Amino acid sequence: MVKSTRSLITMKWVSDLDWRVLIFAVPCFSLLIFFSISSAATTATLNSISSFAPFKPFFSSRAPQSPGIQSNSTPPPARVPAWLYGSKLAVCLVGGARRFELTGPSIMEKILNQYPNSDLFLHSPLDQNAFKFSLLKTSPKIAAVRIFRPEPIPETEPQLRVLTARNSPNGIQGLLQYFNLVEGCLDMIKAYQKEKNFTYDWVLRTRVDGYWNAPLAPEYFVPGKYVVPSGSNYGGLNDRFGVGDFNTSAVALSRLALVPQLDSSGFRQLNSETAFRAQLTTQSVPYLTKRVPFCVVSDRKYGFPPERFGVPVAAMSSPGPLSGAKCRPCEPVCQGQCVAEVMGSLNKGWSWTDWAGGGLQLCDAHGEWEKGWEKIFDRVAGPKLARARKRVGALRLKDCVKDFEEMKNRTTGNWDAPPANEICKLGL
Repeated sequence: MVKSTRSLITMKWVSDLDWRVLIFAVPCFSLLIFFSISSAATTATLNSISSFAPFKPFFSSRAPQSPGIQSNSTPPPARVPAWLYGSKLAVCLVGGARRFELTGPSIMEKILNQYPNSDLFLHSPLDQNAFKFSLLKTSPKIAAVRIFRPEPIPETEPQLRVLTARNSPNGIQGLLQYFNLVEGCLDMIKAYQKEKNFTYDWVLRTRVDGYWNAPLAPEYFVPGKYVVPSGSNYGGLNDRFGVGDFNTSAVALSRLALVPQLDSSGFRQLNSETAFRAQLTTQSVPYLTKRVPFCVVSDRKYGFPPERFGVPVAAMSSPGPLSGAKCRPCEPVCQGQCVAEVMGSLNKGWSWTDWAGGGLQLCDAHGEWEKGWEKIFDRVAGPKLARARKRVGALRLKDCVKDFEEMKNRTTGNWDAPPANEICKLGL
């Protein structure tokens, strides 16, 4: 009875309300709640941005963007922090195109497509494989291309004192050609910066014959330090990949220009890796070594199992990261405990590769690539990269020429290469 009486009283109170007052009060109350929530969200956002204090230069006083590159209107991928997503990155690709049908698509997918503000710089010798660079027509952005006819590089007295021909397939001349490829790419970047009136935040240098099985993560971009792969250091530092800000990269890529200084400092008989470490240390450039998810695809033959100073050859199916170790498509002959025994016998300061976590599987690379390697690669790399490999295998001369002309038209800087017809005819 009491409950029923209360209900009747409540209904009478509601019916007696002035509904005009309610119509005015409800919207005001809603607006009050909205502005309270909005204020809290704004404070949280500002606090979040302030947590990037170490990267303040990337948010303020940004260098001018290169012409044709618009500010990003879409948010960065979840895995790429905003400070890096908005940075300008030069990707320096050097070397011969001998297996580019296998490696090129992985470079585009795992590096170039990961960082929309990256500009590609290609520096490569002209040979019968150069036509494979036609794959780069789908590269997001091309800044400059130089495909040149290789010529002997005069050997100077300082170079002959500082460098050694030991363990170099083409002697000191081979080292000089390699150094010229690397430093020549730096020259291309400097020229492009001068032409467009801006400076890159980062410079990444990698090899044409590198196969990437995972994206390049933001953790490799460390301000003030030059990051190189661990392992395969041959007494010095692994020089098959490197990334740093422009200042550290300018030192790291000056492979020829710094030889006289190494000579003056008394360095003698250095291979590529020991000369590379000497470059950084004499110029007081701090460096970090990290495991990097790529391997160098090689046709060379290596004894198996490798001895103390031998070279292990990884199967491309290895989970990795392989940090630039030599690799080929094969059915692994050595896994698990076998790998532990082989790697345990290698000199850790030479060709040793970090295999922690079971990331390494080994090939028997004493002979040619095994029959059916194409199917092995297609299975490992996946349908997309398999299609790219097959496309190169079926490429016709007229399509190759068309692809190169398209690349040239899309290049925003200097294009220094023989006519497309000449490049394509060499290989097709």
